[in-house]
Parts: sequence; C-alpha cells; structure tokens
Amino acid sequence: MDTKLTLSFDEAIIIKAKNFAERNNISLSRMIEHLLSKVVEKPYQSLDDFPISDWVNIVAEGKAIYQTKNLKKTSLKDEFFASKK
Repeated sequence: MDTKLTLSFDEAIIIKAKNFAERNNISLSRMIEHLLSKVVEKPYQSLDDFPISDWVNIVAEGKAIYQTKNLKKTSLKDEFFASKK
C-alpha cells in the first residue's frame, strides 16, 4: 500500500532528480523509495554507519569526487544537519 509523504528539498536538487528519474524511466517517488529502501535494508544505527559510497554510486552522474576536511565524524554530521536548517 502506498502512503503519501510531503518532503521539502532545494529546488535545484528537485529539478536534477526529476531529470535523472525521467532519463531512467522511473518516477521520482519510486526513485526516492528505492534509495530509502537501501538505507533501511540493513540495521544501521546512525548516519555515520551508513556507507555513503553505496548510494552515491547509484545516483552519481559520473565519477564521485570525495572532498574531506580534517574534522571529526561528529563535526561532519553537525555541519550536515546545520546546512539543512
């Protein structure tokens, strides 16, 4: 059974995601459902446990370039969540 969900994203991300979904002949809803299923299919205890590279490879439009800072994991997590406010 499908359930409706309202989410808010940056408009530029939505445009890119819609284009990606269209090129891959999938609805945006199903694409997001697929990505979320990958997150919850294993018993990750936090975002720090989730192997980012798995889903980056799924949605990347080319080779992924990893940029790192000399920060602790908790600092990176705090920075990520602060950027979403």
